[in-house]
Amino acid sequence: MAVPEPDTAVVIPAKDEADRIGATVTAALKLPGVDLVVVVDDGSSDETGRVARAAGARVVRHSRNRGKAAAMESGAEAVRLLDEDHPRHLLFLDADLGETAAAALPLIAPVRAGEADMTIAKFATRVKLGGHGIVVRLARDGIKRLTGWEATQPLNGQRCLTRAAFEAARPLAHGFGVETGMTVDLLRKGFRVVEAEVEMSHRATGTDWRAQLHRAKQLRDVGLALAAREPAVDQARAALRPPRRRHP
Repeated sequence: MAVPEPDTAVVIPAKDEADRIGATVTAALKLPGVDLVVVVDDGSSDETGRVARAAGARVVRHSRNRGKAAAMESGAEAVRLLDEDHPRHLLFLDADLGETAAAALPLIAPVRAGEADMTIAKFATRVKLGGHGIVVRLARDGIKRLTGWEATQPLNGQRCLTRAAFEAARPLAHGFGVETGMTVDLLRKGFRVVEAEVEMSHRATGTDWRAQLHRAKQLRDVGLALAAREPAVDQARAALRPPRRRHP
């Protein structure tokens, strides 16, 4: 089987992931057609950036934590600056995938073949996500209500997009609402979104107070992303936009 020409860049938002980021970067660099891995060190207090660089990634650092959506934007911009004649596809991966990042090819293949504009991962092996179900249901129900499409794992951050699809999804929804907002916006604009099953896994969330706070932030951000995309809100925004100036 012929190895495809390099056409895909991997973007990995990361905060305090020094223990796993090296394995994730190493695995991502083995993916066929991937010639660039950009890690966005989003205000880490550990050695995330150093470890990622040592593993072969280009590293962009935020001096303070700015959230997942901002990290994705920074990573995509870094890729754009390195692109030449042909813009790369963008594969977004979580920092804690470790060696399982090497199983991401089913996400890239439909985009590379022109069969999809964005793919969303379905993990074949589900990890226990304590208390996570309410956020998943909120995102799934909201996406279906606004677009008619039902996602299996709507919050899954493992996604591959064409550059055109990524630009059409901007500005990204804030924080942890980014996946939900991206899905709604692209479906509404007529882009092809498909799910792909992958043998990948990441760290399970716990039930301590840090995990509960994380889920509360997810719930807030997903709710805000959906509320901002309700038809009534869209209409109100359009009415508040200043009219375009006509040049004589």
